Amino acid sequence: MNDSVFRWLNYFCAGLFTLAFIFLVIPAFLQDFDIIGAFAAGFVNPFASGYFTDVIVCWAVLAIWVRFEAVRYSVRHGWVCLLLGIVPGVAVGFALYLVLRQHQLTVRGSDQT
Repeated sequence: MNDSVFRWLNYFCAGLFTLAFIFLVIPAFLQDFDIIGAFAAGFVNPFASGYFTDVIVCWAVLAIWVRFEAVRYSVRHGWVCLLLGIVPGVAVGFALYLVLRQHQLTVRGSDQT
């Protein structure tokens, strides 16, 4: 897979999730501006609790990875992807971090040659 396909597939996934988030979550949130209730709704049953716990832990793993690569490889602006991992979601933050990381490491690699 070349860089362009990698980048556009990640953009597609991030965009697809963002659209799903807009159509599924935003209308319900606009009816009731209860942020705590919206957060708690992820734990309404054992299945939802499992999925929501997975999302929270995936965000934590992404945060550890972003911090590690910021120190080790000087990948910058990962914090933006962490914010996007909160809203609209980890799928967006993770996909965009991969594109950001790939771009910075590719540019840095081409500078060294």
